[in-house]
Amino acid sequence: MMENNISTQQKPQGMTLVVKKICQFIAPTIFLFGIYVTIHGHLSPGGGFTGGVIMASAFIFQILSDGSILDKLRAEKWRLELTESLAIFTFLMLAVLGLLIATASVFFANFLPVGKLGDLISGGIIPIGNVIIGIEVCAAITSIFVALLIFKDEESL
Repeated sequence: MMENNISTQQKPQGMTLVVKKICQFIAPTIFLFGIYVTIHGHLSPGGGFTGGVIMASAFIFQILSDGSILDKLRAEKWRLELTESLAIFTFLMLAVLGLLIATASVFFANFLPVGKLGDLISGGIIPIGNVIIGIEVCAAITSIFVALLIFKDEESL
């Protein structure tokens, strides 16, 4: 019992209540901005990698403000790794579909209509690839951050 109280006291409790509440408001806004950058990547500067980093920063922002969720993150780390792996697999399948469906027989060949220049629904498979890359990058960067937190926590014991 005594040991449990000591370990509870040593765990980081995060920031103050004001910072936690502000982060709870700002993090979803940052995440939505990341989705915007990812979806509009074929029309404006940005894309899957940039949007994924922005989306990951929303999660990292939440993790930093609420330090008490480290145990939950440790238990849920496998979901980040699964999401990352599924995104990589889906990206590879998109490339193979281009090889199999398109008449050009080229890896990553476009097999969807390209649409009208400047429209959101345009660019063939590029927006789909951007979304998949965004998911993969978001999961990867968040996973790296969680792994560093876990490493630091285990090293301090």
